[in-house]
Amino acid sequence: MKIQLGLKTDCIETRYSFPWLFDLLAEEGIQNVQLGSFYELYVLEDSYFTDLRAQAEARGLRIKSVFTAHRELGGFFVGDVRMERAARKGFDRLLEVGALVGADYVGSNPGAVYRDQPAAQKAAGTATYLRHLKELSRRAHQLGLKGITMEPMSCLAEPPTTPAEMRHYIGEMRADHAANPAITVPAYLCGDISHGLCDADKKVIHSNTELFAAGIPMMNEFHFKNTDAIYGSTFGFNAEEKKKGIVDLAAFKALCDAHADEWPVNDVVGYLEIMGPKIGRDYSDPHLGSELRASLRAIKEIFA
Repeated sequence: MKIQLGLKTDCIETRYSFPWLFDLLAEEGIQNVQLGSFYELYVLEDSYFTDLRAQAEARGLRIKSVFTAHRELGGFFVGDVRMERAARKGFDRLLEVGALVGADYVGSNPGAVYRDQPAAQKAAGTATYLRHLKELSRRAHQLGLKGITMEPMSCLAEPPTTPAEMRHYIGEMRADHAANPAITVPAYLCGDISHGLCDADKKVIHSNTELFAAGIPMMNEFHFKNTDAIYGSTFGFNAEEKKKGIVDLAAFKALCDAHADEWPVNDVVGYLEIMGPKIGRDYSDPHLGSELRASLRAIKEIFA
């Protein structure tokens, strides 16, 4: 199973420029970019994104995907129509940004149910989210995108999490696409090899490996991250991080290969998604480049 490699851009926010990152990726032989959202993205004029596309393409890179970075489009689950409208407005613009940078896929995590709200809000939020996503799928088709994506998360308050929730969300979107293939795009999962589910007592209910395998038949892209035994922190794959983390890259490569016939697309991309060292410190920001290179090389050693 050939997995293309890429990087999500969250790590440079407020400390390095896109040209700096694009140069690093070109030097490391990484050609795919997942543009992570940032605060200004939703209000910047179009020319910023056409310029960004040109900067990437001048270095032989492709901004293939756009995805949220700050859980900022979660208003579908709040139960407040004003938050719902804000989330929809943001998602509409995110689709436009995807088209401007030449991406194939655009997506976000669906949202979160507030912990102090009644349990029924999860079902209501799910219905609201899926209703909007069907409309957004039509807009994505108009913009020339290939698909719309969602990320399974690591707690029951942020669906979809369990295999059953994944199948429900993607199943409903697939039914809508099958009924309207000329005006909609497919929906996929953007997976994450570090996402597993623990209960309130820190007991593992679904391992990260189990959830990833369950998602493969619905997945077009995924995130590379390392994590601990209860999925409480995430980090990369330098020598020290590999010792403390539970993610075995070789085992995940074998898992991808074992399920090679189940992936719904032929151009699967795995994006390194780490924040790197502490943001905004003179002693940490300068180490971002070396940390990214170490993790990218560890992934390339197994997947390239």
